Amino acid sequence: MTVAPFTLGRLPTLSRSTVDRQETLRTNPERLRARWPDAQVMLLDKQLRTPVREGEAVLATRKALTFGEEPPADAVFLGEWQGVDYWSLPGEPEGEPEIVEIPGSWGMPEEAPRVDGELWVTLRAHGDQLDDTAAGLFTTAQALRVWHRQARFCVRDGSPTHLVQFGWASKCEACGREEYPRTDPAIICLVHDEEGVNGSHVLLARQPVWPPGRYSVLAGFVEAGESLEGCCVREIREEVGADVHDVRYLGSQPWPFPRSIMLGFAAKADASRPLVPADGEIEAALWVPRAEVRAAFEAKGRPVPILDGTSELILPGNSSIARVMLEAWAYAERG
Repeated sequence: MTVAPFTLGRLPTLSRSTVDRQETLRTNPERLRARWPDAQVMLLDKQLRTPVREGEAVLATRKALTFGEEPPADAVFLGEWQGVDYWSLPGEPEGEPEIVEIPGSWGMPEEAPRVDGELWVTLRAHGDQLDDTAAGLFTTAQALRVWHRQARFCVRDGSPTHLVQFGWASKCEACGREEYPRTDPAIICLVHDEEGVNGSHVLLARQPVWPPGRYSVLAGFVEAGESLEGCCVREIREEVGADVHDVRYLGSQPWPFPRSIMLGFAAKADASRPLVPADGEIEAALWVPRAEVRAAFEAKGRPVPILDGTSELILPGNSSIARVMLEAWAYAERG
């Protein structure tokens, strides 16, 4: 039997979306204003939290007319789904919300305000629990809000800017220069050993600031004038001293923390060579057998002993493409 190289078995959490962005409508204010009475609005507070219906996988949106007869100046058009336009606006929990703990990113609890059966949650902590429509809306809204915070002044002359195209561009008030939302590309690479097609061990590492036991695959930002494959080779060499080869693309995921897109790759390396973690950046790096990665998945967020009990392993959170990559590798045939 021929064994194929592993591929992602499902879309990464934040890559899911159903909404048609309807780019042409951003420059068609008459049509958008005409559809405003039937539109829905999702709110984002200062901490980039949005309300969801408690116990459900959907956003708690508001009727657009709640905010006026036409879109306010700071309204952002997100797109259309099943005949309904969706927008985003700033908003805060009303009254005196109850603060509750919910499961958060990296398995850590997160505080969330609760008001009238709604929880105000973050994308990183709750994105994997939303349906495809809600996940896509939340990801887009957060990416644009973060860019708006960073685009208040013109890069040419430093003059103030104002938003145009319903949140999808900024325009300098002095020179008229337009800027558009920026995305920083970053690679994230699953490295496995050279045994068979898909290897028998995966290279995992941890940063000093992560909770104890948390390991993931390696990642880094693409530098100017650098190819994506070249970035994989450079970053892994810099971070753990491994030389990788057979770099291949797997998939991507928006990561608006603050404004990245994660481009997923797989590569091979010689597991017999010693690893050299980058001082101050990588606390530890190790090769982990497939069976122990599977055990970590089956533990559902609990730490599991690995490598004869010398280490513990907790996998990346559900909102990260790293988890999807590791899942695909862990349950692939070795060959």
